[in-house]
Amino acid sequence: MMKFAEFDLDDQIIQSLDNAGYSECMPVQARTLEHTLQGKDVFVQSQTGTGKTAAFLVSVFSMLRNDTLRGKKALIIAPTRELAAQIEKEAILLGDNLNLGICSFYGGVGYGRQEHYLKMGVDIMIGTPGRILDFKKSGKIDFKQIGIFVVDEADRLFDMGFLHDITTMFRSLRPASERKTMLFSATLSREVRMIAREYMNNPVEIELTPEKITVDAIAQELFHVSKDEKINLLLGILKKEKPKNALIFTNMKEEARIVAERLRHNEYPCEFLSGDLPQGKRSRILEEVKCGKISLLVATDVAARGIHINNLELVINYDIPEHCENYVHRIGRTARAGKTGKAITLACEDYIHGLKPIEQLTNCKIPVSFADSDYFVEDSSANMSFRKIKHNNPQNNYSSRSSSRRRRSSSAKQNSDYNANRNRSSNNSRTVQVHQHRRNDAVPGSNKQHTNKTAPKPAIINNVVKQKQTKKTNWLQKAMIKIFG
Repeated sequence: MMKFAEFDLDDQIIQSLDNAGYSECMPVQARTLEHTLQGKDVFVQSQTGTGKTAAFLVSVFSMLRNDTLRGKKALIIAPTRELAAQIEKEAILLGDNLNLGICSFYGGVGYGRQEHYLKMGVDIMIGTPGRILDFKKSGKIDFKQIGIFVVDEADRLFDMGFLHDITTMFRSLRPASERKTMLFSATLSREVRMIAREYMNNPVEIELTPEKITVDAIAQELFHVSKDEKINLLLGILKKEKPKNALIFTNMKEEARIVAERLRHNEYPCEFLSGDLPQGKRSRILEEVKCGKISLLVATDVAARGIHINNLELVINYDIPEHCENYVHRIGRTARAGKTGKAITLACEDYIHGLKPIEQLTNCKIPVSFADSDYFVEDSSANMSFRKIKHNNPQNNYSSRSSSRRRRSSSAKQNSDYNANRNRSSNNSRTVQVHQHRRNDAVPGSNKQHTNKTAPKPAIINNVVKQKQTKKTNWLQKAMIKIFG
């Protein structure tokens, strides 16, 4: 295995890497540096957890200290806030004594701190597409000053709908021959290859086989279970495995919350993480997970990338992911940096269709285990309802929604001829707001529309219905005469 000192790197970079405990190169780092230190563009197929972040960061450090790019800036694009923050931390760690300005830029937080760093001067910008383009439009980031452009987790960015944003950034940058570009992706999809072909300067393709990364380092296990018994099996697995820490993945954010609530009721302290949580809360939860204050985390795929939990023992796929690549990213949270780990997947009838694509992608059939009765633990929250909570008062919230549904149903039944919006006044009187597209002559003798008025009396309603029926009859008679003479 090669060492960083064997490459033509600045002595200060070598010293920074030594201080951070980085001496030997992992395969993706060695193969990337081999080309980037010669000034070549690269697009790299590499799974999460293989050391690719250090691969492009060391390349960026070296390029920024090179005379040809001195005074230029580096921009690194990541799909999620968590990954951007993780890259920033690693960049600060690895570049400790290089005197480089490093900052991350992402949404969900205020602009103040980020604008302050831009004014102070930033050499390495790490961000998500939305916030970076915001700063570009406001003139706070000049894309012509960017000499190094890195796209991390490209396939994930494209899956999330950022292909247009990425191409917009490429078109705003200096020509490909005047910048250095690195693109990293777990899969070399058609979109990834298209970007490499159109916006990079004769890039070198580096491909690492995903099946070895996935299978060799991680003990995989699969249980077939009905969806009604998944929580019981999950409790049994946690009881049997007794993991020091574990990451549990669901496909839906609401399911993540419900699973976390049920685990708490079964005396398993845990938190859940999903994309709609406020950024401050997401950051706090991640910090507590990383420092060991939280041992169980239930998460959607927003957490599949960018989370680095030291010595994570167990990953549980409560749901089989709907995109096979996400399976690799999920279980890649364990067995990082050459360590071993374990991944357990629960296959229920709702998501069993995702199993075959996963096994085709990894070129490995996941070993199936049989769950006997000892694996199923009684769920103490079985009779509890975990509806979406508002205002931290589930009982009042449920009651309010129920009465609201009853009022809407009753009002709709009585006034269905009007196809109107119903609202309840403070004295429970029923009102009707007629849509603007209703005919002005719907009510005899009136050329005005009803807006937030008390519903017409039954006699008026009957007249309207009779008018409609008469018009319909006249129209049918005319049509019949025209067709049959």
